[in-house]
Amino acid sequence: RVLSAVVWAATIVLLVGCSIASIVVITTETGALGLVTGLVLAAIPVFPVVSLFLWLDRYEAEPASLLALAFAWGAGVSTFGALVINSASVRALELAGGDITLAAVVVAPIVEETLKALAVVAVLLLRRREFDGIVDGIVYAGLAGVGFAFVENVLYLGRALLETGGTGAAFVFVMRCVVSPFAHPLFTAATGIGLGIAARTRNGPLKVLAPVAGWLVAVSLHGAWNLSASSGLSGFVVVYVLVQVPVFLGFVVLAVLARRREGRLIGRHLQLYGSTGWLAEGEVVMLASLPARREARRWAAQVGGPEGHQAMRQFQVLGSELAFLRERMVRGTAASDALQQEHAMLTTMARLRDRFTPRWPRLG
Repeated sequence: RVLSAVVWAATIVLLVGCSIASIVVITTETGALGLVTGLVLAAIPVFPVVSLFLWLDRYEAEPASLLALAFAWGAGVSTFGALVINSASVRALELAGGDITLAAVVVAPIVEETLKALAVVAVLLLRRREFDGIVDGIVYAGLAGVGFAFVENVLYLGRALLETGGTGAAFVFVMRCVVSPFAHPLFTAATGIGLGIAARTRNGPLKVLAPVAGWLVAVSLHGAWNLSASSGLSGFVVVYVLVQVPVFLGFVVLAVLARRREGRLIGRHLQLYGSTGWLAEGEVVMLASLPARREARRWAAQVGGPEGHQAMRQFQVLGSELAFLRERMVRGTAASDALQQEHAMLTTMARLRDRFTPRWPRLG
């Protein structure tokens, strides 16, 4: 626990330090007015984009502290690191007489996707038990991408306001915050998928190849995006319509299918606890269905008030965690204290059941 506290403290210091440094750098380039304007405008797409990623994670909502860590890492560590390395690469190319477009098309995608991916790696290292597969990888990577895009948008909006006034800032706002708010989250989600696959498998080569393949996809998509942005408006539109939109739709389909798979996994693994008496048949059915979960929370609120509603919500979260723990136990990737975790979850769920009602309606 002491080591964990030290690691968390060091991580927070790193996040705060990089965030302050990023603000200083951006303010130097945009001025105070540009910074404030950029912050206000860049915040507008953050809420709907974050909400979409949280919507994907409804079976087992991730801890708010880890979600905040992913976002803050993308906004602080990733952006400051990218500012330093990307600026250095541009200067190096200029001194060497090279084409500085390479910095945007080659260097920036590699640097930024690596730094954003480290947010997901940090979650894996700090709280491995909270990382259960592809959906979690998409959510944590997506929030890191949202954080990065937010700060980057502050810089571009502030710079546009300083150099071209309100018209330029409006154009940047439309292009970056309205037309392409999912760009950075989408790129990094590819790496998140790879890390999610690695977290679930016992196959040694796949544990390495899946994250690498995801990272390569992220870098390639990012590079293509930056190339289109440097090719003028027509080039941007062509790549946006023919590449980015289909890729975005593909990711949405994949994410929804992965979430549905989680529901089937929960139902399958909780059957064991239903057959041994730890859970009622109706509870197993309810925990495997999002609509049934919503109905159960409404019912618990009616019969038990706010306390009943909260107890039901916690019961559902633990039900998901129990199913994912059982999945890891079956696959042989669970921690050595998995049986103790399992028993603790089951006994806690029994206590929670008593809080919302001792009489459970048949949902199955």
